[in-house]
Amino acid sequence: MSGVLPWFVLFVALGVTWLTWDHERQITRNHLRSQFEFALRETVSRIDQRAVGYEQMLRGVQSLYSITPFKNRQALRDYVESLQLNANFSGAQNIGVVAWVDASQRVEHTESMRRAGFSDYALDPGGLRENYAPIVQREPYVGRNRARLGTDVWLDPVRRPALERARDSGMAAISGKVRLKLDTEADAPPGFILYLPIYAPGQPHDNVEQRRANLLGWVYAAFRMNDFMASLYGGHAPGLALAVYDGTEPSNASLMYRSGEENTSPTESSGDAISVNEYLVVGGHSWTLSLSTQEAFVGQYGRGAQTAIAGAGTVLSLLLALLAWQLASGRDRALRIASAMTDELRHMAQHDSLTGLPNRALFNDRLNRELAHAKRQYGRFAMVFIDLDNFKPINDTYGHAVGDQLLTQVAQRLSDCVREADTVARIGGDEFVALMAELSDTDSILALAEKLRLALKQPFAVNVHELTISCSIGVAVYPDNGSTAEAITKCADSAMYRAKEAGRDCVRLCDPV
Repeated sequence: MSGVLPWFVLFVALGVTWLTWDHERQITRNHLRSQFEFALRETVSRIDQRAVGYEQMLRGVQSLYSITPFKNRQALRDYVESLQLNANFSGAQNIGVVAWVDASQRVEHTESMRRAGFSDYALDPGGLRENYAPIVQREPYVGRNRARLGTDVWLDPVRRPALERARDSGMAAISGKVRLKLDTEADAPPGFILYLPIYAPGQPHDNVEQRRANLLGWVYAAFRMNDFMASLYGGHAPGLALAVYDGTEPSNASLMYRSGEENTSPTESSGDAISVNEYLVVGGHSWTLSLSTQEAFVGQYGRGAQTAIAGAGTVLSLLLALLAWQLASGRDRALRIASAMTDELRHMAQHDSLTGLPNRALFNDRLNRELAHAKRQYGRFAMVFIDLDNFKPINDTYGHAVGDQLLTQVAQRLSDCVREADTVARIGGDEFVALMAELSDTDSILALAEKLRLALKQPFAVNVHELTISCSIGVAVYPDNGSTAEAITKCADSAMYRAKEAGRDCVRLCDPV
């Protein structure tokens, strides 16, 4: 029996270690996937919103031509000047006009442009055709935009489908991947054109036939893809590689944009790597967004405590087995020691080593228990996501030792503010979360969250330093904001980010689902 006991202790301890390690690994994977999907949604949303903004800009030109002649060049010039493209629409290279000219109007069109001051104006290429769609104006009329006019874009196999879609639908249409007419360099970046049709004022354009009959031309905005992406509000999370392809088949030929992080360490060989293609329709044209993780992103969101758990658990398991062997003659005493050390291992696996608070694994276990209890009792509880504001400068200025002491004091204050039935946990560097059990109304929940915020605004005495910080808090309530642990967690995280965007140092409640 004395020979069996050490092996039994080793087996049990290693089993506990493996279960704890696997649980932490699954939680970390889910967190990484959640952050990746959030970044993908943000990128798609920003591209879509930016395209809508440029379309509204062209709608303004469309409205302008409903009250002023189509050939009123000064009206467009004044309008574009008022837009302040460089400040407000920095992705657009220029706003231009394409006229619709049939063969019978060719000579008069050319003479009219020359009378307008373009003495060398000519349709390019020349020759007789049934219809022409020449560029007749570019604004602002500076730099490259002063290049010769008259290029017939109707002959372009990429631009023409977009012109036709815009003409026949009356809606904005985006071309495929093109080289802008003003870019003469061999390595010019890819671009695209956004077209909006202009119809004769007062004439009907309710169907395709009427739209074609009363078409005057198009107003357009020209973009280089890299400038368009740079103009998006905000940037994607570090450690993500983004590529945009024309159409639905990613290839080198269809590549329009690649983020500047392609030279960082990829994670293709890692099981933690995530890569996805998202299809986006903008202006009636399809783009493919390819987003993939890189080492920096996985390092930030995909590295949990599983390595430390595996190492510490294995060492403690061996020590337990050794002690069991040494104390085999005193079986009862050995079992008590083994039990105590197993509890210590479990405590180490479930608590943060710096603050002593529950870690992500233990918090998620308590969240699931509270969720099950609330479902049985038709109760309510709240999850509060707390992120310290501007914590990194404290580490950079005073060192990590001061930063660690500050985190320990933050943990203590948060614990002092909640009830015994509540749980405060540390789930990341400067990220904390609180589980408020059995709360009856939203006002009580927000009052407790505000209590946490105010507690952290009070100065902290760390060594000889007096430090002042703040926090951004997001609150999700069961069942108002979700019926699963994952949904409630995502909602609280989203509300916290809205608190950040609102200027930090505030509380935001998740919107009801």
